Amino acid sequence: MKLIEKNKKAYFDYFVEDTVEAGIVLTGCEIKSVRAGQVSLSDCFCHIDKGEAYLKNCYIAPYKHGSIHNADPKQNRKLLLSKKEISRLIGKVKEKGFSLIPLQLYFKGQWVKVLLGLCKGKKLHDKRQVTKEKELMRQAGRDISNMQKG
Repeated sequence: MKLIEKNKKAYFDYFVEDTVEAGIVLTGCEIKSVRAGQVSLSDCFCHIDKGEAYLKNCYIAPYKHGSIHNADPKQNRKLLLSKKEISRLIGKVKEKGFSLIPLQLYFKGQWVKVLLGLCKGKKLHDKRQVTKEKELMRQAGRDISNMQKG
C-alpha cells in the first residue's frame, strides 16, 4: 500500500466510527496526475445517489502533458462499492449526524483505492479538548527529553 494523500483535517473535524475501502473510476490522464501526487482531499465528501456512490469535490490536477480532453479537476468520480456495502452505508448515513468522508487515497497494487470513513461531526469543545491533549503530550515529550539531557 502506497499512500498518495491523507485527509488530515477529517480526523480533526470528525469522529471516525467505521471505515470502508472503495475503488475509484479514473481516466488515464487522472491516473498520471494521481501518480504525480497532484491530488487534494480537503473539502471532499462522498454522496450516494440512486444506489451509486460518488466522490464529490475531490481535486485532481489536470495532467500537464495531456490533451484538450483532460477531465474537469473537480468532477464527480464514481466509487466502486458492492450493493450490499452501499445499502449498509445508506442506512448509517440516514442516522443523525453521520456522513461519508474520504480519509486516504492510496495505491493497492496497481489500483487506486479510497478509504472512506463513516464519520460523526465534532463539536467545538471536542476539538478544543483534542488540541489540549496534543499540547500536553508534546510538553510531556519535551520534559522527558530535557530530563534525559540534564
